[in-house]
Amino acid sequence: MNSSADSPAQEGLRRRAMLIGTAGGAAAALGLAGAGTAAAAPAGSTTSTASPEAAADIDWDNGNIVEMVIVPEAEPIILTYVAGNDATIIVRVTTLLQHAWFDAIAPYHATAVGVTSKLGRRPASEGVTNRNKNIAIMYASLRLLSGMIPAATAQWRALLAKYGLDPDNTTKDLRTPAGIGNVAGQAVVDSRLRDGMNQTGDVGRKYHPMPYHDYTGYVPRNTAYELRDPSRWQPNIVPTDKQGQWRVQEFINPQLMYCRPYTFKDVTKYKLPKPYKSDVHNWRDYKAQADEILSMQAGLTDEQKMTAETFDDKFMALGISVGMAGAEKNLPFDDWFHFHMITAVAVFDALIAAWYNKNVWDAVRPVNAIRHIYGDNKVKGWGGPGLGTVSMKATEWQSYLDIPDHTEYPSGSTTLYHAHSQSATRFLGGDAIDLHFPFPKGSSRIEPGVTPAQDIELHFTSWKDFADVAGMSRAYGGVHFTAAVHAGEQLGPQFGDLAYEFVMKYVKGQV
Repeated sequence: MNSSADSPAQEGLRRRAMLIGTAGGAAAALGLAGAGTAAAAPAGSTTSTASPEAAADIDWDNGNIVEMVIVPEAEPIILTYVAGNDATIIVRVTTLLQHAWFDAIAPYHATAVGVTSKLGRRPASEGVTNRNKNIAIMYASLRLLSGMIPAATAQWRALLAKYGLDPDNTTKDLRTPAGIGNVAGQAVVDSRLRDGMNQTGDVGRKYHPMPYHDYTGYVPRNTAYELRDPSRWQPNIVPTDKQGQWRVQEFINPQLMYCRPYTFKDVTKYKLPKPYKSDVHNWRDYKAQADEILSMQAGLTDEQKMTAETFDDKFMALGISVGMAGAEKNLPFDDWFHFHMITAVAVFDALIAAWYNKNVWDAVRPVNAIRHIYGDNKVKGWGGPGLGTVSMKATEWQSYLDIPDHTEYPSGSTTLYHAHSQSATRFLGGDAIDLHFPFPKGSSRIEPGVTPAQDIELHFTSWKDFADVAGMSRAYGGVHFTAAVHAGEQLGPQFGDLAYEFVMKYVKGQV
């Protein structure tokens, strides 16, 4: 990684990717091909659509509907219901959305078959066109998003109507793109309602369902008010988005370790070695790794702060990297979706393995170890937005990034970025990339108007460099020990390989 001014050759690519990048591998940047054709009725449709005159003006025949519509218009809706740094749910939503897209265009491909729905092969005479693929993708998105985020169903329906498609067209006629999209999208929803995540919220409950609520019986060893075991995770008291209101953290979705993966059967085979440095009985190592984070936080550079912020938002960073790489390679329409499916599956399965280990080891976060070691003694650390490095009681010490609502080991983010990068390397046939993340002066989310002091840019020339820096960003942010980062580096790449091999079997029809 290096910092540099933006090169003219990268300016257009960077702007496109930054404008339409999305998540968890979810989508991004080939450029908007040839806008200008009003939406017309789906070929072969037996149900009416909104009038072409009322439809928004996009190019169904040459463009990519995900870039033209779903990313710029559906992404903000998703983010009103799911936070970009909430990895468990954002990865679920974006992976299943890409799964629905993959299955929806498979019938129009020479060899591909859907992962969930086997819908046959559509004859060339019926129209194996971008228009039909785009329409199928829109209907698959409607069914998938309505099933995953039902509270926004009216908004998903309005999105179809805006572009001349009838949201009440529920046909299952596989001779039509609407029928293919409806069947493919609903099949993904149905296949995942009982996959271990408790999406319906009724596991162990008869009344008043609680979607995604834990059913494993996880109880932290420590409370927010008493540190009984300094080796184990302690919930923290953190602010809500309302003034004067605070909440006690809960381990978010510990049941994720039981979620059904795509590429393997037994998650226990991915058990990591014990994080011995987090064992308070190994006092010298326990204190040394806490002191390492203290030192990092006391000497944060603007570049490290922006690196921490960038990779904290998985919805943004994962998607932009795939989008910029896809744009650079100028991937054909179908390859674009295959690429995104591979990276999404890699991240999805890596997250399950990471959460299994988080449950197993239940390790302490840096903030709680630091406060335990030093108590009311003075330490140096980040003083808060715009305050720089100050001397404070250790009981007041706070990490640069917000403390995630789950246990520490391994770093889930590191695991995801390494799975993502390995899957991209496999699909693209090499490690070389040219990724630019520019930050104007004062553009920090945490220290707006202050950081960075001057325009800077993060520049990556290899997927390995991208993943390595993403992992270290968690230590820069003060939320993980470096041992947890190294564990994620060890755990993640194998899921990139598994995802590539899994998805390519479906692309080639070898299932």
